[in-house]
Amino acid sequence: MTNKPIKMSANGVQVWYGDTHAIKDVSVDLEDRTVTAFIGPSGCGKSTFLRCLNRMNDTIDICRVEGDIHLDGQDIYDRRVDPVQLRARVGMVFQKPNPFPKSIYDNVAYGPRIHGLAPTRADLDQLVEEALRHAALWEEVKDRLTAPGTGLSGGQQQRLCIARAIATQPEVLLMDEPCSALDPIATGQVEELIANLTKDFCVAIVTHSMQQAARVSQRTAFFHLGNLVEYGETGQIFTNPVDKRTESYITGRIG
Repeated sequence: MTNKPIKMSANGVQVWYGDTHAIKDVSVDLEDRTVTAFIGPSGCGKSTFLRCLNRMNDTIDICRVEGDIHLDGQDIYDRRVDPVQLRARVGMVFQKPNPFPKSIYDNVAYGPRIHGLAPTRADLDQLVEEALRHAALWEEVKDRLTAPGTGLSGGQQQRLCIARAIATQPEVLLMDEPCSALDPIATGQVEELIANLTKDFCVAIVTHSMQQAARVSQRTAFFHLGNLVEYGETGQIFTNPVDKRTESYITGRIG
């Protein structure tokens, strides 16, 4: 066990889509500067739970969330919390690269502009460069920042989306299967990037790949049928799981 501080905590989280009970009484703590992987079969609720952490489910009319989720001790579902400001603190990278139809520079500058993070053009230039460096993309694009972001390769587009997410200087970064649309080389680049991001961020990643979870995460949560079955140190989850369902999933008997 580590002694890293808890960045986000969820207690008794329940999610319904209409009458469908998608998440059932999930409680989990996310440590700062740690990668936590959410694994489990398709439809088990891991992406739904991930979206609870920055209130993305608010955008779904039939979705209802109950329970407590705190960021640095603050209830993120408190009525006084602005979801837009919350998503600046809890960034998200989606399954498929989704750069805006703008230049590489404007993709990264978008968040800082709307949140007023860069008073001057020089400040904005610095934020964009820092985000692209953080995303291991600066050296590849520094001479073509005015080129469209959609013209990059798939792996570069995903790293651009990561740069866009971290440009608002978030504290938590959520990733929903960020490598599922990428080739093995691009996947390796993004995985290496995720490892480097833990120096500055709390990272939670949903992945269908148990090998990826084992490579990039320090903590792993196994979901099954809307339940959080087991949560612990990644090595322990994969080599000595406590619950039989976890063992069955890891050995391929369910999933």
